[in-house]
Amino acid sequence: MRRITIWLLSTVAALVLLFSYRTSTMGAGGETSAVAGGDPAGGAFSGTDGGATGPAPSDGAATDGSGTTGSGTATGSVAQTRWGPVQVRITVSGGKITDVAAVQVPDGNHRDQEINDYAVPILRQEALAAQSARIDTVSGATVTSDGYRESLQSAIDAAHLR
Repeated sequence: MRRITIWLLSTVAALVLLFSYRTSTMGAGGETSAVAGGDPAGGAFSGTDGGATGPAPSDGAATDGSGTTGSGTATGSVAQTRWGPVQVRITVSGGKITDVAAVQVPDGNHRDQEINDYAVPILRQEALAAQSARIDTVSGATVTSDGYRESLQSAIDAAHLR
């Protein structure tokens, strides 16, 4: 009877240790990278209007609802992904996205940094080419791509782009 009790307690202890072990791919729990600095709350558009009034531009350029073409920056909301937060900031000039910068990307371990060093420039290029959040997923960086699209759409909405 004593052997069975010791065996049972050992098995339970081993299972508890096994299920509480955190692998290196789980990240450090909340570590993020401030790639370009900025406001983590995001979502606000700061900038100036170009001053051109009249009907909405026919080339699809964004307007602020009053017929003026907007310029400035907009920071998207933080997209919480499985590997950590993703946040982007866009720069708008003449109603067009002229730059996209990653404010936060997951960097809980070396592999996260390696993936994002590869994926973020590709996502930036795709966003600038598409002028929208309808961009392709980068192979091997699906989670980051999804978060990037979500934050990018939030920034586009904040900048009142179409």
